[in-house]
Amino acid sequence: MSSRNSQANKAAARERLRAEREAQAKKDKMRRQVIVAGAVVAALALAGGVGYAIMQSNQPGYWDKAAKAELIKPKNTEGEDGTTVVVGKADAKKTLEVYEDSRCPACAQFEQAVGGQMKKDVEAGKYKLQYFGATFIDNAVKGEGSKNALSALGAALNVSPEAFLDYKAALYSKELHPEETVDSFAKDDYLLKVADTVPALKGNAEFKKAVEDGTYDRWALEMSKAFNKSGVTGTPTLKMDGKKIDTPGTPEAFTAAIDKALQG
Repeated sequence: MSSRNSQANKAAARERLRAEREAQAKKDKMRRQVIVAGAVVAALALAGGVGYAIMQSNQPGYWDKAAKAELIKPKNTEGEDGTTVVVGKADAKKTLEVYEDSRCPACAQFEQAVGGQMKKDVEAGKYKLQYFGATFIDNAVKGEGSKNALSALGAALNVSPEAFLDYKAALYSKELHPEETVDSFAKDDYLLKVADTVPALKGNAEFKKAVEDGTYDRWALEMSKAFNKSGVTGTPTLKMDGKKIDTPGTPEAFTAAIDKALQG
């Protein structure tokens, strides 16, 4: 091979090597650009996701919105916000105040034990019953069942005072009252299932619509405020003439306690 050909081959080899290096450098540069662009997109997506999450967390919840909704008061209520709920004969001289939370297990035990006797007394005109609904268990163990059940009680009260008492009894019944930590009352379907055990509410389209639409959600919140202003700190609580009555566990003990309060 001549010296001339050898030099030409070497030059060609160097040119190929230079071209390969340039091509590799371009690939490396493009790869770095793709990686950087991907990182930027990921960072923007993360920032957008965090921003959306923050925005969503700052949005008012369902019951926050309900607190600002139009107040619709159920029939058979009194007072500016419809939070005075009195059931019984108008000529009954005394009024028994009953303070309860729908999720309260002690309230369920009380109602199961003496609710029937209390209803008989009211129907007989022995005294009127004034109901105060609480929702503090929703805050204590988390959930929405106390508020949702109170709203459904408003829908029952709108049907009739009798339907209200029967529905309240059904909510507290041994068969249908959930454990305190189980938020079954937060579900409209469950509240309607309970209502199916009450003749005046079973198949009642107006009641069903009111429960599903949350017609009395704002009212339930106003009722809860009335409870909070009462100074009562636990449920169930009974009062007559401003005096607290022990909550006995049998119809006989209940009747004795009520008779004593009526005389006082």
